[in-house]
Amino acid sequence: MIQALILSQKGNKGWKIAGGVVFSILFLILMMMINLTQGQAQIGLTDLINMVLYGDGTAISHMVLVSRLPRVFAGLLCGAALAVAGVLLQAVLRNPLASAGTLGINAGAYFAVVAGTVFFPAFISRFPMAFALIGGFAAVLMVYMLAGGRRSTPIRLVLAGMIVTLLLSSFTSVAQILFLDDARHLFAWGSGSLAQNNWDTIHSVWLWIALGLAAAFMFAKRFNLMELGEETAASLGQRIQTTKRLGMGIAVVLATVSVSVSGPIGFIGLLVPHMVRLMGFRNHKILIPLSAVLGSALLLGADALTYPFQAAYGNLPVGAVTAAIGGPWLVWIILRMTKGRSGNGRVNWATTLSAGYTSRERPFWLFYMLLGLLLLSLLIYGCMIGGGSMLSIKQLMLAVSGNGDDQLRHIVLNMRLPRIAAALFGGAALAAAGLLIQGAVRNPMADPSVIGVTSGAGVGVLSVLAIWPYASGAMLAVSAFAGAIGAAVIVFAIAWRSGFSPGLFILAGISVTAVGSAAIQFLVLKSSSHTAALIWLAGSTYARGWTDTTPLIIVSLLLMPLAWWLGRRVELLAFDDAVSLGVGLHVQQARLLSAGIGVALASVVVATVGTVGFIGLLAPHAARFISGQQHRRTFIFAVLTGAIFLLAADISGRLIASPKEISSGLMVALIGTPYLIYLLKPGGRGGGRGI
Repeated sequence: MIQALILSQKGNKGWKIAGGVVFSILFLILMMMINLTQGQAQIGLTDLINMVLYGDGTAISHMVLVSRLPRVFAGLLCGAALAVAGVLLQAVLRNPLASAGTLGINAGAYFAVVAGTVFFPAFISRFPMAFALIGGFAAVLMVYMLAGGRRSTPIRLVLAGMIVTLLLSSFTSVAQILFLDDARHLFAWGSGSLAQNNWDTIHSVWLWIALGLAAAFMFAKRFNLMELGEETAASLGQRIQTTKRLGMGIAVVLATVSVSVSGPIGFIGLLVPHMVRLMGFRNHKILIPLSAVLGSALLLGADALTYPFQAAYGNLPVGAVTAAIGGPWLVWIILRMTKGRSGNGRVNWATTLSAGYTSRERPFWLFYMLLGLLLLSLLIYGCMIGGGSMLSIKQLMLAVSGNGDDQLRHIVLNMRLPRIAAALFGGAALAAAGLLIQGAVRNPMADPSVIGVTSGAGVGVLSVLAIWPYASGAMLAVSAFAGAIGAAVIVFAIAWRSGFSPGLFILAGISVTAVGSAAIQFLVLKSSSHTAALIWLAGSTYARGWTDTTPLIIVSLLLMPLAWWLGRRVELLAFDDAVSLGVGLHVQQARLLSAGIGVALASVVVATVGTVGFIGLLAPHAARFISGQQHRRTFIFAVLTGAIFLLAADISGRLIASPKEISSGLMVALIGTPYLIYLLKPGGRGGGRGI
């Protein structure tokens, strides 16, 4: 069969294609041998062959048959499933960046399994795949609908997947923190691992994956026609919507079954289809089986890279290894796709920033007054509550004025007021950062979390905690700031090569975020306190004193006036580069200045209160719905809205589970979810335009 498929390829690339097939098969065999022979107890190849052929009944033979072979089979099945899922998603969506990871399928399946473990332990022990399937289908449906369905563009689809992934990850963190004892055993699995598998697991999933792979191959001709474009495929008798549903259904089944076996493993489904296409394969009848072979080989190879570290660090998550390998590959793929394609319409990464535009005159003074009163009310109420006690207005005024009981003054001035100040300035700075970054990259779905700042800060903090669990708050703040700035510098360096193309800037951030997230998963596992690490990653204003908050206040007061002053420059960045250049704007300089200030503001926030997401995305949109595109007016509304968001999250987090507290960052995700869905909904006020 393979020979016939190779001969069916046109042109003089037959030998190259044949070489690619042989290489992939040999590479897979090599990775299988390495995985079977390497480990804490190394086995010679001759011993392995004799063991397989004759079976000697020794302890080593038992270890291979009971431990290593199931792990290898899990890698074979999951690698093939993820790779073919990526092929199908890229074909039916005509999006070169589509995969189970970028479309939120992995995150949805992971969240469903964690939720099932916490709330339905009896059911999930019997039907784990059912929970993964439900989560995966729900996530991809949400991404597809929020991205605009048929009207979705490549970058919009990827960004919608990124945001849904962040959202579901926040819900997963809430469940893990609140139900730590129930979800503790899922930490290693949630980072992607093959080590926990046995023959029972293999028996329960192999038929599902085999049927999925067979179905994908059976309908390969349909997927070939999709490569020609929807109009051409329809003229040839193709039922476009049926093929899309079929391809996405098979892909989601393959990906979610894989997640139920090995946890969420990223990049296999994204990279392998591109690697196979680089060999010269376009026909899905060979693209699908060869991707399955190469996907299995790549996953087993990543797993083999974890073996040298087992003695010192234990079982490393293979998901972190695939992300570390895949991040640079994704950057290379993006650069390759953008090279020479800007004018032919095949891949359009250009974006415009028109979401939230309004031309109606509104009583802005009324909005200023209402937001100001709401902010003042939250500030007062936030200082009144805490620690299971509620102060009266009179007690609060006495404490603030320096009168009253000494202990009361200490509680208000040194405990509650710094925490409220952290929420106030943190929310305002994140909103300003989001507004500037969205203007710089000309995409209304960008925020500090998307361009890698948040994950970079997380890597910085957890690296210190892994070495020194009792590090001071100042050291954690410095490490967070360094990590955030380091991630931003990498993203800027990648984007520089394209003249700061807005789409490439975002995609470079997604790459860095993926690598950072993988490192965070590994560091959380190696941290002596999973709970402390998760709480910091969720973002928290808990126990923030003046020492923690003062740097945030100083940087915010210095940079936010400059961000407001940028006014007309940011407004002009919303247009096409040619238009902006035509009116005399130095586009790259303005984009670099705007993004740089935004990154600095976001970095100092995450260094103070942890990785709080969504405010940088939601607050600018809410402000634009009121003020339109006038930057300076929008800036004021965004800053007020961001401060209100984080203050409300801080207060509600104290009240909902009192005397326990829910992290502010997680409350922001919970509060902002309904608005986010409305915002991205096709035809909504912001969802259908500008992305």
